[in-house]
Amino acid sequence: MPLVAHNNLPAFERLRSEGIRVLPAHRAAQQDIRELHVGLLNMMPDAALEATERQFFRLIGESNPIAQFYVHPFTLPEPERGSEAQAYVERYYEPVAKVMDEGLDALIVTGANVVGSELIEQPFWEPLRKVVDWAMEHVTSTLCSCLATHAVLQFKYGRKRIARPEKIWGVYPHRVVDKSHPLVNDVNTRFDVPHSRWNEITRRQFADAGLRVLVESAEIGVHLATSADGLRAVFFQGHPEYDTISLLKEYKREVALYASGERAHYPPFPHNYLRTHEQAVLLEYRLRLEAARAAGQALPEFPEGLVASRLDNTWHDTAEAVVGNWMGAVYQVTNNDRRIPFMADVDPSDPLGLGRAPARGG
Repeated sequence: MPLVAHNNLPAFERLRSEGIRVLPAHRAAQQDIRELHVGLLNMMPDAALEATERQFFRLIGESNPIAQFYVHPFTLPEPERGSEAQAYVERYYEPVAKVMDEGLDALIVTGANVVGSELIEQPFWEPLRKVVDWAMEHVTSTLCSCLATHAVLQFKYGRKRIARPEKIWGVYPHRVVDKSHPLVNDVNTRFDVPHSRWNEITRRQFADAGLRVLVESAEIGVHLATSADGLRAVFFQGHPEYDTISLLKEYKREVALYASGERAHYPPFPHNYLRTHEQAVLLEYRLRLEAARAAGQALPEFPEGLVASRLDNTWHDTAEAVVGNWMGAVYQVTNNDRRIPFMADVDPSDPLGLGRAPARGG
């Protein structure tokens, strides 16, 4: 069922133009259909703020449960934003206090830009802790993406992320390792997930925290895990929400940093993302860029258009299925009063009726 355009957020019109069903608020009010209110705590930097918003809205809007989805974007006051992004937030995003006061059925927490290696030193650290602590008490399920997963594992479970010698960057194959969980019901047992990170929470760390690993990669470790009860917290280390061109945009940005002298070495290609023809186009561009730099000439334009149309997306269908299963699980154990995390007849320690919940450690 559809997203409900309950405000004038530009993302609704953009998604409607892509074929995503978006229901006007006046029509939604005429339907006797259950509502689900989903918060999106968007901590991404200015350049990725709107794209990340659309990516998660899209996945929610493509979910299967019979419900109307009211998505409430909000952010934290830290760190500071540019004037344009700040004006956008003030116009379209909801205040944190309003979201907490009115309540949510589910919450998604995005990643964020980090300066330095210590998460505890980031300006968003304490505000994020307060939101997550509130969510664990008052929201049926909280889905943490990438950096948010690392932060929550540190301040809720005492497991600090580990730096990798090289960046995990590209599209990697994964396997479902716990087929009994509803989040992975009827999804492909093998599928790809994009990743873009310098750090990781290892499988041992997830296990030691008493968390339940559902999906992992032999090459780069855990992607999907949940809290011991199976629903209260859901953790992604990858970026299944990514658009087809997201990694290309990141590569373009890294090339620009190299060209400006802000990066010492030319970036490698994202793993398992570009085919031979696209790699050849980008290698030829590198030669022209290096020649222009050496001659002190204007740099050539990055050939994004020549590459973007030939990229493959090997992850979106499964991402849609997993998020759809997540929305379905939330739907099953909530009622019409989203101030109540679980319905009265649901066991909070096993809300999905899994019959087993690993002891939480740490």
